[in-house]
Amino acid sequence: MTVTVNTASLTDDARAMCEDLTRLRHRLHAEPETGLQLPRTQEKVLAALVGLPLEITTGTSLTSVTAVLRGARPGGTVLLRGDMDALPVQEKSGVGYASQVEGLMHACGHDLHTTMLAGAAHLLSARRDRLVGDVVFMFQPGEEGYDGAAAMVAEGVLDASGRRVDAAYALHVMSAGIAPSTFETRRGPFLAASDTVRVTVTGAGGHGSMPHRAKDPLVAACEMVTALQTHITRGFDVFDPVVVTVGAFHSGTQHNVIPEQACFEATVRSFSPQAHAAIKDGFVRVCRGIAAAHGVTVEVDYAECYPVTVNDAAEAEFAVDVVAETLGEERVSWAPRPIAGSEDFSRVLDEVPGVFIGLGAAPRDADMQSAPDNHSPLAVFDDAVLSDGAAVYAELAVRRLEALTPTT
Repeated sequence: MTVTVNTASLTDDARAMCEDLTRLRHRLHAEPETGLQLPRTQEKVLAALVGLPLEITTGTSLTSVTAVLRGARPGGTVLLRGDMDALPVQEKSGVGYASQVEGLMHACGHDLHTTMLAGAAHLLSARRDRLVGDVVFMFQPGEEGYDGAAAMVAEGVLDASGRRVDAAYALHVMSAGIAPSTFETRRGPFLAASDTVRVTVTGAGGHGSMPHRAKDPLVAACEMVTALQTHITRGFDVFDPVVVTVGAFHSGTQHNVIPEQACFEATVRSFSPQAHAAIKDGFVRVCRGIAAAHGVTVEVDYAECYPVTVNDAAEAEFAVDVVAETLGEERVSWAPRPIAGSEDFSRVLDEVPGVFIGLGAAPRDADMQSAPDNHSPLAVFDDAVLSDGAAVYAELAVRRLEALTPTT
């Protein structure tokens, strides 16, 4: 991957890299890895950065890559993040570069994020003599439920340049929901807080014909599931929504046996600190109250995962202006409402101002009403967005560093 700088724009130079970017993305897609340890992915990223004037460090608790580009003159610091991990999904997309690893797939497009960030590293390295300040490239494992961003923050990614990052940016592709090749963001909360809950109800087993001689945990657990939905509709402001979805329920072995135990697992989404705190208390209270009414016991294991992803209003305005000026006003829009998905980039935005930006990456001929969503085994992402994503990453860094430089 090479960049020859001339009088062309970053966008032109990025598009000249299109074939190289596509090859890198296909290599990443064909060999997906999950979790915090992505050794083969890390190798590919390090190989893609060879020859660039970067200060590179790798993680200790995870296979992250942090690369710092020093500008020709001192100034501010901007962070660009790309997540690298895949999902435990068996691919059914039918693309020629499909996953070669059984049961794993880049079903959320992180292979595109990694490729775009590597492309931005090349674009900015070629312009190092024009940069005033530093750029930190954050190649992150473990976004899909492993809190890799928190691990990288703990290992010092926000101070990798020797000073605290001034602003941070992340792109995320969408296989549906956003028009192809268009960018979308919003001020304030953009993605939900995400929690997971496991509820274990213990009663006393018995014969199905004599339920009065047992304490049926299954009936109590079922009542908890429905009561939680009522609690949401009656306990929370409809304009500060909360979502509780029970995705797993396990109990019993046979039709005429009352089991001793019933378990269910749920995901909880919320969009404000107030709702986030209230739903945890309410969830536990509802389950304990129903357990008491049925004479059974309940254990609620409530784990807070990712906080709300909150975009800084000024940074969101800045990012929309950058995309509009770089690619055209028709290529960017304001999201009308938050998205109930969650992101560990929230860990970064809890520490420094920045913005999370969505990018429509469905093929241009896709039917947006039926295109498979992210995480689907049928999800397909268009290579055509790679160069634009790389250019936007680079433009965000260049223009933010320029804005951080005091005029004399």
